[in-house]
Amino acid sequence: MDLCLRLRALAHCRATLGGIQAAAHGRGRCQRRRTASSSAFCSLAVASSGNGAAAGPVGSGVEVARSKRMLHVVLVSPMIPGNTGSIARTCAAAAVGLHLVGPLGYNIDDTKLKRAGLDYWPYVVVKVHDTWDEFRDYFMQQDGEKRLLAFTKRGTRIHSDFAYKPGDWLVFGSETKGLPDSALEDCSGEALGGGTIRIPMVETYVRCLNLSVSVGVALYEAARQLNYEQLQYQADLPEEAQGLFPAEDIYG
Repeated sequence: MDLCLRLRALAHCRATLGGIQAAAHGRGRCQRRRTASSSAFCSLAVASSGNGAAAGPVGSGVEVARSKRMLHVVLVSPMIPGNTGSIARTCAAAAVGLHLVGPLGYNIDDTKLKRAGLDYWPYVVVKVHDTWDEFRDYFMQQDGEKRLLAFTKRGTRIHSDFAYKPGDWLVFGSETKGLPDSALEDCSGEALGGGTIRIPMVETYVRCLNLSVSVGVALYEAARQLNYEQLQYQADLPEEAQGLFPAEDIYG
């Protein structure tokens, strides 16, 4: 996005934040919290409508993940906004990046998506890819050692037995259809993939785990094996960056 447009978008959202906060003055802490969250999504919506990507401020989870080549979470065609919001909150807590691969089952500024992510959205960067092919091309352009790991009921390795390493991208499918064949092939192939992984569960009467639960289980097992190294590099955000999403793509 052009620098002028970026500054205009940031100025617009700062004005929106200031106006809402002024109107909400005296209404209590809870109202102020909702104001900051809605302002953050104002910026997210602007960025997403431009080039399909929304990037968080320097020091956010994905910026740390990129600079230290740690972990990334990839959701392929997620359908339920509440799940994605919860996953974004988990990614913020774990200081890792989040990628959304279309088609998505909701609009990026969905109210339920905002609510589930609470006011943690400024601390996680969301990059949106229109298709799996587009994401794969993007992934191949990234520097350093990296691999795609597919989490699926058909996985050949149990998540806690698998050896994770920096540069792993944890890939999860839709709540209704799982991962498409093209994603499974790439995750299983020697060129891009590191294999398929499953989280053990009772399958006689439970079809699958909730997507946000699966991401949490897998992500924190990977982080545990890496001694939670990515948490050591988190940076403090300046006050003026709270609730704002620069429109540039810091992934490069």
